[in-house]
Amino acid sequence: MTDQLEFVTYCGLYCELCAERSRIPRQAAVLQQAMTEEGWPSWGPTVPGFTAFWDFLQKLQEKGGCAGCRAGGGFPECQIRTCARERGLELCSGCPDFPCEHITALGARYPTLIADNRRLQAVGLEQWLEEQRERVRRGVVYADIRY
Repeated sequence: MTDQLEFVTYCGLYCELCAERSRIPRQAAVLQQAMTEEGWPSWGPTVPGFTAFWDFLQKLQEKGGCAGCRAGGGFPECQIRTCARERGLELCSGCPDFPCEHITALGARYPTLIADNRRLQAVGLEQWLEEQRERVRRGVVYADIRY
């Protein structure tokens, strides 16, 4: 099950729905292409800060700049991750205290979080993952539905 959870956070977010992994790399590539067509690689280095910006723009195109929750990415002091690990849980939705105050607080910023976890409980991990992949295919990112 651990391989299936590579892009699933303990709290039940799906990493591939993060703009950093999906939308931003695409947009950075489009911007760099447009700037290339306008000749920026030739004369841009004469503009102060251009080289650092250009390097950063290329870095943004690297899909998955965040290692993911399970590999140490995300907020370093995440109380949800700490709690799940202490309880030996792969997913918070498997906790008898779900949804706890930590999940409820995060759910205030991610309005689909608790409903997504309830869906995971109802249909199981494999079906839920396919549903999340479909969201990714449609271009959905959490930033579109986050408060």
